[in-house]
Amino acid sequence: MPPHDSAVLAGRAVRRMGFGAMQLPGPGVFGPPRDRGEAIRVLRRVVDAGVNHIDTAQFYGPRVANELIREALHPYPEELVIVSKVGARRNDAGHWMGAQRPEELRSGVMENLETLGLDQIPVVNLRRHPESDVPFDEQVGEMIALRDEGLIGGIGLSNIDHGQYRQARDRTPIACVQNAYNIVDRSDQAVFDACAEDGVPYVPFFPLGSAFHSENPVLTSSVVIGIAGSLDVTPAQVALAWLLHQEPTVLLIPGTSSVVHLEENLAAAHVELDESALAALAAVSANGSP
Repeated sequence: MPPHDSAVLAGRAVRRMGFGAMQLPGPGVFGPPRDRGEAIRVLRRVVDAGVNHIDTAQFYGPRVANELIREALHPYPEELVIVSKVGARRNDAGHWMGAQRPEELRSGVMENLETLGLDQIPVVNLRRHPESDVPFDEQVGEMIALRDEGLIGGIGLSNIDHGQYRQARDRTPIACVQNAYNIVDRSDQAVFDACAEDGVPYVPFFPLGSAFHSENPVLTSSVVIGIAGSLDVTPAQVALAWLLHQEPTVLLIPGTSSVVHLEENLAAAHVELDESALAALAAVSANGSP
């Protein structure tokens, strides 16, 4: 069992195993869910299981994930921390587009408030587009203004590098950082380490590898598969448990549209990895092999 079951996110205690709503809409995170009833059951089971950290975005669907969350859970439990993000949008064909200008960030927050049925979003992540020509400092300034106006509770960052993390944190407290990180992709180690040193929650997206690619080096790693077999758990549970063992400030948001898969993800919080397993996983390379 990881050393701590909860961490502090924007001043509120949350379970380290959260839930990501990205997989609730249809294929490609676009359009209605394949099974609306099952999506509602997943969200209600999330809360029933004690999960109190849900990650979402207005552009998941678009609107679909937020509207499902509202339908399933509103009025929200007092302890529930909903985290959304701004900085992107979808066109009519479902393509991912940037929405990086300060006025677009503000519009994204307002749309999230509307669809979620909230007066304030507990945390909103600024998702930086790697090719954005908008000065990062202007974006951070707009997020600070939104927080100071009471529209958001805390400012998170997503898809940012180490320099941007330091730049933003020099101006304002950072509620969390959401970047790509998993057993085989540790290219974000500098940001991961900086967050650990500062006590800032780190929320790895694609903890099991990208859902947009057919090949998955995390779940096909011979090391991961071997350890899973020895513990009688799944490779996905090993990969999630490994992340929880890295730092007590790591928060996970694995997503699914299936109640059965949700239960598997939640059970990963109870997978114990001994020193031998942790050492073997630490040695896994980018292609999933030692």
